[in-house]
Amino acid sequence: MASASRATTDAELRAAAARGEPTKISPMGWMRLYWRAFQLVFALVVLVPLHYLYRLLAYGSPFPMYFLRFAARVCGARVKVIGTPLKRDVFFIANHVSWLDILAVAGASGTAFVAKAELAEVPVVGWLASLNRTVFVKRENRMGVAAQVNALREALSDNWSVTVFPEGTVTDGHSLLPFKTSMLRVLEPPPAEVLVQPVMLHYGEIAEWIGWVGEETGLNNARRVLARKGSFQLELHFLEPFSPEDHHGRKAIAAEARGRIEEALENALGKPLREFEYSVDPVRYRAPEKQFPIE
Repeated sequence: MASASRATTDAELRAAAARGEPTKISPMGWMRLYWRAFQLVFALVVLVPLHYLYRLLAYGSPFPMYFLRFAARVCGARVKVIGTPLKRDVFFIANHVSWLDILAVAGASGTAFVAKAELAEVPVVGWLASLNRTVFVKRENRMGVAAQVNALREALSDNWSVTVFPEGTVTDGHSLLPFKTSMLRVLEPPPAEVLVQPVMLHYGEIAEWIGWVGEETGLNNARRVLARKGSFQLELHFLEPFSPEDHHGRKAIAAEARGRIEEALENALGKPLREFEYSVDPVRYRAPEKQFPIE
């Protein structure tokens, strides 16, 4: 009964957050939030100077990866890597559930990212992402696509790996939106020897609660995550890579990656995916209208 009551409470809090209502944090929740924030700040105080010192002596500091790996754990994620991430000359294409995705995937692989510009405004997380040379893009800036692709091309040539979330937004871990292909223009034609490796992120039962969906602000979502009791498992499935040269154009590459991610996510969930229930205007996704039974 207690677990059922907790599940109901969590569902109510999640629904309220998705409507844009601030989530009430308990006194113990605030203590957990402050303790986690303290650990993150302490790690920054230790690792950031080491990062800049390393950059004076060599190129490609590992300290952002170390910190992001630690940060994911502090936030409650127990990351389980399934499969083998390629270390260089790889373009990761992943589904997107939470800002925690960046901490976990970068902590496991050292990749740089392409992320929505709103993430840059999230306290701490945005700054950390910039340290990891994230390419921030504005979804509504259609006139700037060429410049964004050029920035991505530079990042791919400058780093050993780059990750994109082609859904263009986060979902609830039980859905998969159509893949937007504008950022995949960097693969037309593909850089020499670069492979595409699909990545499927699976949060299990906690996915819906973790998800940053609807009208919830990034700050409220971060507070909810940092105040949450306990930990949760996050599986990173690095799927079989493929050569983009075997597929004609970015749409075919996106379809191949999406198909593999969808199959892996359905296998992990043990059921078919469902339609995402929230409209996302910037990516032109309209949620299906809810059907109510006729009384």
